[in-house]
Amino acid sequence: MKKKLITLSVLLSVTFVTTAQQNNFTAKGKKVTIYTTAQDSNLRISETNTLSYSDAKQPLETEISVFVEPDKTFQTIMGIGGAITDASAEVFAGLSPAKQKEFLNAYYSKGNGIGYSLIRTHIHSCDFSSGSYTYIKEGDKSLKSFNIDHDKKYRIPLIKQALNTIGTDVMLYVSPWSPPAFMKSNKDMLNGGKLLPEYYQTWADYYVKFIKAYEKEGIPVWGLTVQNEPMATQIWESCIYTAEDERDFLKNYLGPTIKKELGDKKIIVWDHNRDLMNQRANVIFSDPEASKYAWGLGFHWYETWAGGEEMFTNVEKVSEAYPDKKLVFSEGCNEKFDAAKYQYWPNGERYGENMINDFNNGLVAWTDWNILLDEHGGPNHVGNFCFSPIHADSSTGELIYTPSYYYIGHISKFVQPEAKRVSTAVSRSNLLSTSFLNKDGKMATVVMNATDGKVTYNLIVGDQQTVVEIPPHAIQTLVY
Repeated sequence: MKKKLITLSVLLSVTFVTTAQQNNFTAKGKKVTIYTTAQDSNLRISETNTLSYSDAKQPLETEISVFVEPDKTFQTIMGIGGAITDASAEVFAGLSPAKQKEFLNAYYSKGNGIGYSLIRTHIHSCDFSSGSYTYIKEGDKSLKSFNIDHDKKYRIPLIKQALNTIGTDVMLYVSPWSPPAFMKSNKDMLNGGKLLPEYYQTWADYYVKFIKAYEKEGIPVWGLTVQNEPMATQIWESCIYTAEDERDFLKNYLGPTIKKELGDKKIIVWDHNRDLMNQRANVIFSDPEASKYAWGLGFHWYETWAGGEEMFTNVEKVSEAYPDKKLVFSEGCNEKFDAAKYQYWPNGERYGENMINDFNNGLVAWTDWNILLDEHGGPNHVGNFCFSPIHADSSTGELIYTPSYYYIGHISKFVQPEAKRVSTAVSRSNLLSTSFLNKDGKMATVVMNATDGKVTYNLIVGDQQTVVEIPPHAIQTLVY
């Protein structure tokens, strides 16, 4: 079994298909190349085997199988990426030029990285900023003082370098964490509060000014979310919208303003956890006037109910109920940073489990949280320190790649622009799997084993099959 370590690569953008479509892919006569990342090994998206297909036979119930039906394709994947925050940009600025280049290639290069094609960033400050700030003088209801000079020091330069590294169309979208304090019921950017009705139009105009300012800097903005985590009263920047509040703000202010001033920018609602996403979808998408401005719904993975299970079926239910709306995973990270857990394997497996399940339930785009943090899990002005897939140690200048980076890469590296998800199922719950058909005709099937033992399984693609072995606590991408 050959073990050739390789560099990483691609992914990108397009539309959404809600029902299975016919396709003429066949595995007959093709080779399957296997790339593996595994715990307690040096395998990190490493080429580990090349196998041949033979005619498929009826599998036994005692065997474990992954079934791929290439004639059934579903939604088109738009992008995979992460958030460029103030924190990420400040840490990046402290790296040496060589490490900056390594970092940019690691995420954004199609040949030498994991091929990110999607960027999220925030409208003025969030918790992953060194302090709270806005783009206007406090109390400036006219927004005449609006400027983005703050972002020109760190964040805009990093975004531009990321765009240059990607070198193709990029899906960049923006999200606010809080309006300025004077626009809110609690007169504070932190600790929740609500947007006061008398500032609905002013706040809608603020989004427009931000997007126009960024685009003047040469940063194309594809879309926006209405509010980050609108049901969470946080100790950092936050603002509460009930479903009805968000519906009415979108319908009467933000939607018409964006349409008039900016044209066809995509507006994403909710931008919070899976647990309440169905109710938010029902309230907004069932209102024709609000729904016409809502391109889709974003969600996070920080479910708050006791038990800690991910609410994957809620994604499926929204997809079923509103097939014309797109679903975007807009944020996720491993919380409670501890430098002793840089290589904590379940952190990577969390990414694999979430990405596979969400794509299988209709997701069209996926966004990690911070792309880079320091050795403390920050900077963060309220001490909400977290993990990112890559950390930088400011004392040594080194980059630290965590398991999460490689688990993400097992999808983002091998899924090309306009890839369609393909019908895939497993015969046993000890494996997870999803597949994508790329525009160049190549298939990528991802298989994840989170158990303590190696698993031998049949990969059955239409009328062809091969037998594959996956190590314990491993993820594989099979390309054919």
